[in-house]
Amino acid sequence: MTEMLDAPVTTLEFDGDDSRPLQQLPTTETKAKWEQFALGVFIVVPLLGVLGAGFVLWGTGLSWLDIALSAMFYVITLHGITVGFHRYFTHGSFKAKRALRIALAVAGQLAIQGPVTRWVADHRRHHAYSDEDGDPHSPWRYGTGFKALSKGLWHAHIGWLFNVEQTDQRRFVPDLLADKDIRVLTKLFPAHVALSLLAPPLLGGLITWSWTGALTAFFWASVIRIGLLHHITWSINSICHTWGSRPFKTKDRAVNVWWLAAISGGESWHNLHHADPTCARHGVDKGQVDSSARVIALFEKAGWAWDVRWPKPERLAARRAA
Repeated sequence: MTEMLDAPVTTLEFDGDDSRPLQQLPTTETKAKWEQFALGVFIVVPLLGVLGAGFVLWGTGLSWLDIALSAMFYVITLHGITVGFHRYFTHGSFKAKRALRIALAVAGQLAIQGPVTRWVADHRRHHAYSDEDGDPHSPWRYGTGFKALSKGLWHAHIGWLFNVEQTDQRRFVPDLLADKDIRVLTKLFPAHVALSLLAPPLLGGLITWSWTGALTAFFWASVIRIGLLHHITWSINSICHTWGSRPFKTKDRAVNVWWLAAISGGESWHNLHHADPTCARHGVDKGQVDSSARVIALFEKAGWAWDVRWPKPERLAARRAA
């Protein structure tokens, strides 16, 4: 297979000023009915698992193995999204060796948030039209009143996922569609879904040598872990465009939400991200937790990543709000 492109953002390279390309609203593709059904299953079932977590804790407790497996798979899939899908494939915040690129794509797909091409297409479109007509998930879609914003928050958090019309991948991710590695990995998305669901119970069952160990691992490290990560990711679309601080100037309503930072891998420093989209670090001020930036730094130190777009003082100063 050929090497993937080192600079994943090509025709839709978004510079730090968050300017929008002068183009017509994006054309769309149509989502199949089976995709709508599968999406509903993967949203509802983990949500029910989260709601039932308290009853499981009350009845049988939570083992250290369950905690370890849940944490391990959460960290892998979280950073597959934040480092891989978002900062690398969407914005080209660094360049990476082929093995790392493939590993990041697989880790992101294990989060069960769709194939890499669809995720990246939606996010590039979001930046092109952030909080304007054409943004696939703006909470301000219906207006600014309480009722309109309530409806908009639902749309930004979950509702937009059920849109039949999808972002045109030929327009927003031509670089990924042209790459053989990515095309193969996209076709393997169903296998990655199965792996993400079945690996925890397999490990839990083998380590404890019991069906109980397999079942509790499936509940905590598969169902609960997937549900939690889904809602943390969706919160960046909804909460982080609604309530929070705005220390940097942007052309949209992106905000920083400090209490989401640790569990989102630093993604909730969203105001800075929209002020300087290609920056590899989102938590740029003192005390701002950003584990995704630390992971990228480790990759750079190991020689797997290079040309990392770390924050520059002059760029930050130019984007500071008065």
